[in-house]
Amino acid sequence: MKLRVAVVYGGRSGEHEISIRSAKTILERMDPAKYEKIEYFIDKSGKWSPRPILPEPGAHPDIDVVFPVLHGTFGEDGTVQGLLEMADLPYVGAGVMASSVSMDKEMMKRVCLERMLPVVDYATVTRDNPDLDGIRKRLPFPLFVKPANLGSSVGISKVRNAAELEAAVRLAAEYDRKVIVERGIVGRELECAVLGNEAPVASLPCEILPSRDFYDYEDKYLLDRAETRVPADLPHDKTEELRALAVGCYRAVECEGMARVDFFLETATGRLYINEINTIPGFTSISMYPKMWEHSGIPFPALIDELIGLALERHRRKKATKFTR
Repeated sequence: MKLRVAVVYGGRSGEHEISIRSAKTILERMDPAKYEKIEYFIDKSGKWSPRPILPEPGAHPDIDVVFPVLHGTFGEDGTVQGLLEMADLPYVGAGVMASSVSMDKEMMKRVCLERMLPVVDYATVTRDNPDLDGIRKRLPFPLFVKPANLGSSVGISKVRNAAELEAAVRLAAEYDRKVIVERGIVGRELECAVLGNEAPVASLPCEILPSRDFYDYEDKYLLDRAETRVPADLPHDKTEELRALAVGCYRAVECEGMARVDFFLETATGRLYINEINTIPGFTSISMYPKMWEHSGIPFPALIDELIGLALERHRRKKATKFTR
């Protein structure tokens, strides 16, 4: 019998349109001989169509597994994962805690530092207390200013001097109460895909070659001028170091299913720095997560099979846990 897969996409975040594009690609690549597809679209106001998946155990025996394709806030941050846990439905990707920790760039860095994983020097401020003087004292220019909880480079600015800092913090604060400011790294932008539950594995990494000053939203999705190299042109030992760090970050946040870990390779020092981890990476026609796995021997349809299998395996494993006396 075919598995009934509910693909949930859209959502209230600033990455709404990217979610739609990712879901369309996944729906097109799912093997119709294996899966019956059920679409759940969430509009920008939060309204579900055709109907929400209610948090009632056993309420939807017609759904075998859920594939959330909700990038960013209200989808990649543990909120929808909590809903699916309450509904006792298997779902693709990270659980509640890993999703929320990974989504918050500051919390992700804290967890990585606890595991002695390399992250870029940073400072955190809030919308109500931006503390620009504190930033200038702690970090040298150039800086990157980001909303702590968002993706697809929405709300990110590169700041070259004190005059640009206030506007950058104000922009980032439009998208999140908490703003993270990082030391700018001069070097290469690299990515690595990770797949698995108890025994995660890393793909061959790729390199992003932005057409602009940095890999921003327009460069990712609108201009179609950024270049990618898969696999990245790196010495073997640096490739293996990056893959090990990707798995280390994945394990540190206790991720499951999938994630894409982004890196900087600093030119001056040759050091790798973990930039962030994305627990629902893009699946658009230009997204690197599936492309990295294709170059590592797992084509897109087989990747979907693997992700759904991991979701079902994790759900079976959870059945061994007692929730009542």
